Amino acid sequence: MKIHPLYAARTLLASVLAAAAIAPAAAQTTYQVPSLSDFSGPFASVMPFFAGARESVLAWWNVEHGAQLGVKLELKPFDTRYDTAQTASLWPGVLASTKPVVGFALGGPDTAALQQRLPNDKVPLILGSASNGFGWRPNQWVMSTRPTFVHEISGFIEWFQKTKVGGSRPVKLAMFTTEASPSFADMGKGVIAYAKANPKVVELVEMVYVEPQPADVTLQLRRVLNAGAELVLVPSSIQQAVAVKRAMQALSKNVPLMFSAHNALTVLEKPLGGMAALEGDYEAHASVVTGSDDSEAKRFYDMLVAKHGLKAPWHAFTGLGLGQALVLVRGVEAAARKNGGDKLTGENVHQALLDTQFPSAQFFGFTGGDIDFSVEAPFPLKDPRINIGQVVGGKLKTVAAAVPVPKLAKW
Repeated sequence: MKIHPLYAARTLLASVLAAAAIAPAAAQTTYQVPSLSDFSGPFASVMPFFAGARESVLAWWNVEHGAQLGVKLELKPFDTRYDTAQTASLWPGVLASTKPVVGFALGGPDTAALQQRLPNDKVPLILGSASNGFGWRPNQWVMSTRPTFVHEISGFIEWFQKTKVGGSRPVKLAMFTTEASPSFADMGKGVIAYAKANPKVVELVEMVYVEPQPADVTLQLRRVLNAGAELVLVPSSIQQAVAVKRAMQALSKNVPLMFSAHNALTVLEKPLGGMAALEGDYEAHASVVTGSDDSEAKRFYDMLVAKHGLKAPWHAFTGLGLGQALVLVRGVEAAARKNGGDKLTGENVHQALLDTQFPSAQFFGFTGGDIDFSVEAPFPLKDPRINIGQVVGGKLKTVAAAVPVPKLAKW
């Protein structure tokens, strides 16, 4: 019996399609990603925001990019309690159990515990927090998605001096911090150095050192306001931010306050009784402003909620986790494209992070600008940018995006 050519062609096509349907997917190499976390320490209440953000970005990336590259990233959390000694104690077991090529760091304790050993372990960690002056060293493996806190603060000062003071005279300001924390003490040291080097931009009325969890700072705030401060910086602890705001309310003053990302306006909203209590105040950092704007970042967040199981609210700590995770997966992506998905190592992921200038478009608004690590600095240094949010009419809004940060000398 002679088979019609058209029937034969259709039969062959059906066979090919059926074989494709039952054929296994392209082989994927699974890499465990240690997620240094704080489920029982000072950030335990917001750690689910970080954790959910990290996990949802990895789930999205595995589908959208990892499958094509032959890579699957699997999150593995470890509770460090945000404690340097606990991190150091856990780390050998983390290395042995996950054999990581990259991981997530949470903050200063992770950096302090691991910064000196990671070059030998050859595992880069991505940090969502800003960096510090004492971390501004060459050949580092804890890579921050943000420049130093002092870069972020000085960028805000210059923006405020130009846009709110007119640029014709220095802005008079005070800052609250503490010497009880190395990171917060470094902020004070760096801002003092910046003020001394830029007298035409800023007049530092006083650097006010108080306890990390002060009961009341009304006397200190009254002193700096009487001295003419027209801006007060509180980029340190959440408790200090709350105390300074309550002192401002007690004094019936409305001098604007500036906060960072870890004590951002969405963080302070609940303890201060609502966003309206923060009217006129600012946050400034190289992360996303999680406000009421219809933004690319908010749309990306909404997509993760709808499709990839994200349950964390639209909040500063969620934004930090999303930005951190996006930088990590883009680093893995660059390494996989260069070396192959089954040949990833900590060394070639670290090298990809150093060699690649990642455009801001790859991060959907969750960074201040491009990400460009280098041997000289473990944070974006070529052209760091910040985003600035302000409470206007009871709502948090982005009032300036991708604001340039000045070049700073080490302090």
